[in-house]
Amino acid sequence: MRRFEVRTTQRNQFVEITDKVRAAILESGIRDGFCIVYSPHTTAGITINENADPDVVHDMLLWLNREIPQKQSGFRHGEENSDSHIKASLIGSSANIVIDQGDLVLGRWQGVYFCEFDGPRSRQVMVKVVGTQE
Repeated sequence: MRRFEVRTTQRNQFVEITDKVRAAILESGIRDGFCIVYSPHTTAGITINENADPDVVHDMLLWLNREIPQKQSGFRHGEENSDSHIKASLIGSSANIVIDQGDLVLGRWQGVYFCEFDGPRSRQVMVKVVGTQE
């Protein structure tokens, strides 16, 4: 298991972590298999999406914040971050990625993102690499 820290600077933010996940794979020595990228936080998530055009991340955050605003009548959670829990559940806490010849199998424009919904904070990401070293 590899762990690394992600520091966020905004309440809602996507941070690309593809290079850190690749580093964990390289360190593991695994050539063929898969990895699980996991966020152990109830108000953050992991997703794979386009990393070539920053407008994609902008549009995703715009939609999430419009559809699930922080302040809604009826929310009961006392920390005023019910929206963060909902967003994290929709995105999901992990991603499974195939490893082939020692590298992530991602589409041409794909990257791995840590998704912050209750920042800014210092967060942990865990990467479990499983497979063969040959």
